[in-house]
Amino acid sequence: MSTMSTETMTNTVRAEALALAPVSASAFLDRASADAAIAQALVRHGGERGCAAALAHEFGERPEAAAARMRWAGALVAELYG
Repeated sequence: MSTMSTETMTNTVRAEALALAPVSASAFLDRASADAAIAQALVRHGGERGCAAALAHEFGERPEAAAARMRWAGALVAELYG
């Protein structure tokens, strides 16, 4: 797993991890809860590369759901992390 902290992590990595996190898109997430969800997804999927692979699998299996989830995650990450 990557040792990258949430402070040095790119927004793309954050969005990928958040898209995989077991969090409802309708749930309110502040920065602390987003950090926790992202960290949980990174651990669960074995780091940044594992998240990217899991996300690719989602796009292959359910592209419409994965695309919508990534749009949500990307928008939230942009809002929370700038």
